[in-house]
Amino acid sequence: MSPIPGLAKVGLLGGGVIGGGWAARFLLNGVDVVLFDPDPDAPRKVGEVIDGARRAYAKLTMAPWPTEGTLTFVATPEQAVVGVDFVQESAPERLELKQSILRAASAAADPSVVFGSSTSGLLPTQMQEGMTNPERLVVGHPFNPVYMLPLVEICGGDATSEATKARAAEVYTAIGMRPLVLGKEIDGFVADRLLEAVWREALWMVNDGIATAEQIDDAIRFGAGLRWSFMGTFLVYRIAGGEAGMRHFMAQFGPSLKWPWTKLMDVPELDDVLLEKIVSQSDAQANGVGIRELEAIRDDCLVAVIQGLRSVGYGAGEVLGDFEKALFERAGVPAAATDPTQPLLTHSTRIPSEWVDYNGHTNDSRYAQLSCDAADAFLRLIGMDRAYLEGGHSWFTAESHISYLAQSKAGDAVSVTTQILHHDAKRLHVFNRMFLVADDTLIATGEHMYLHVDTEIGKAVPAPQEMQDRIAAIAAPQASLDIPSQAGRYVGAPRA
Repeated sequence: MSPIPGLAKVGLLGGGVIGGGWAARFLLNGVDVVLFDPDPDAPRKVGEVIDGARRAYAKLTMAPWPTEGTLTFVATPEQAVVGVDFVQESAPERLELKQSILRAASAAADPSVVFGSSTSGLLPTQMQEGMTNPERLVVGHPFNPVYMLPLVEICGGDATSEATKARAAEVYTAIGMRPLVLGKEIDGFVADRLLEAVWREALWMVNDGIATAEQIDDAIRFGAGLRWSFMGTFLVYRIAGGEAGMRHFMAQFGPSLKWPWTKLMDVPELDDVLLEKIVSQSDAQANGVGIRELEAIRDDCLVAVIQGLRSVGYGAGEVLGDFEKALFERAGVPAAATDPTQPLLTHSTRIPSEWVDYNGHTNDSRYAQLSCDAADAFLRLIGMDRAYLEGGHSWFTAESHISYLAQSKAGDAVSVTTQILHHDAKRLHVFNRMFLVADDTLIATGEHMYLHVDTEIGKAVPAPQEMQDRIAAIAAPQASLDIPSQAGRYVGAPRA
């Protein structure tokens, strides 16, 4: 069952680079996917994209991802849209082809189902021609890799309803994206028009021998590209204007816009000579690194940038922070214990390959993560949800101890249980045990002391009585349990 209300299943029309990225983003958000693509190799290609997304998501956030949705391939566009809650079209950029697919699919889909198109430049008004219920088509233009980059441009055509735009924005936001709703239909939308300007200049500089492909990429990635990732263009230039801001910047640099620097209104002839120059330079730049390895490098770098931005709550990092809160909420709370006198099962997962160190075993830090993930689940159980955090209260970790007792490796299924050792109005002392599911081997333990804090004043305060009562209701049946031998130990102390 999908963790996102009203979004249990989506239909995808096209499974190329973009369609595969959509499949990964929806599936890893717990949504079932029905996909049409006539390419007989589509299952392999889409599967590789999904594998890459799994790898990236394991590094992106410690928030709990839901159980993956199911992926089904079908033979026709009509089969892909029956019984779904949303449709995303990602066919090749040929207007006649898109129109044909959309006409067939829209005739078979429920009239209330919204269609998003991944087109990077075709006008939605043109694509709506001949559709059944054309008011439910909107452009939802993503960026590659779709499963990592949050931006999606929403652009309606002449027939598109406001309700369609709102529904599309709701769907995209639910899967961790940042919708940019355009007020006017235009070829290429916003982002691609900006990218096209840079691309034209880059082609001219390669054509004229001014710079190589690698030099142009270096000019972006070591310079303006770093600023663009969090401030874009206008804010950067506002800062460049100093205390007087944008007005001063425009007065100083505006006249240079008339200088004959740019060739934006022209494009070099893409003849065999220029094509060979671009291809050979690109091959040299890749230096033999294959496409899947390049994708992995790209994703790792995106993870690093987005996590860095998350630490300051800005740009794509703000989107990730908001999405993490939604993931925690959707994860819900641990199921009721079958035996309340025993430690509560709070977390289950498999060890991903990224957690394994040079010894082939799970890295020490990941046991702390396992224990903290279980603790987060427990805190949700006692009422620490988004509303509670936004109300200015939280539980802060005051002290933690991890004991390493056995080994685990990539692919191992593990579970974590939580026992309350002590609690009062301001403090919560819990003990987590981490087990291999296969044989119940105890691989590690985690002991944590939490303080209930008023985040606005930064001081420990009593938890609300309702929360204290929830803690007490869990702790009372566990009161007869023995204190674990690892609890309260200092490093090197003999066990009792």
